[in-house]
Amino acid sequence: MSSADGFHPDLKTTGVDHTLASLRTRVHHLRAAGVSSDTAQTTGMQRFAAISGASVGSEKIWMGETHVSPETVSDNHHHGESETAIFVRSGNPEFVFHDGHGEIRIATAPGDYVFVPPYVPHREENPDPSNPAVIVIARSTQEAIVVNLPALYALPDKPGGGSA
Repeated sequence: MSSADGFHPDLKTTGVDHTLASLRTRVHHLRAAGVSSDTAQTTGMQRFAAISGASVGSEKIWMGETHVSPETVSDNHHHGESETAIFVRSGNPEFVFHDGHGEIRIATAPGDYVFVPPYVPHREENPDPSNPAVIVIARSTQEAIVVNLPALYALPDKPGGGSA
């Protein structure tokens, strides 16, 4: 059976259309060695992009991993409009945010999940003196958005300001 792309018998596009359509009509496999450090970074962390628009043609999701070295504290940051889901693969990272009264620290263990809503300032810490922490990240935007901040601050409870 012959086909326009050698794989999908119904795909008849060529050129740029062919390339874009091909990215959206196939399952993609990205090996661990294929992750890219060509993504937004924050001091104290090393991020690697796996699933992105650049790597597989994703339009609505970004996925990768972050390595936090022992005894490391990241810069304060947020991820813009992105919802961020985190899976702790190894280590015991801590996630810190401000609730309007003070800093809140969430201690995690391998197998835990963390959700960071859009625009919420936070930072990651790895207090362990000898073991790195590795977390898997999924974001609701095609690419990683990282906005580094000088300090943590609380978001208002109601959009546009004020509290509930």
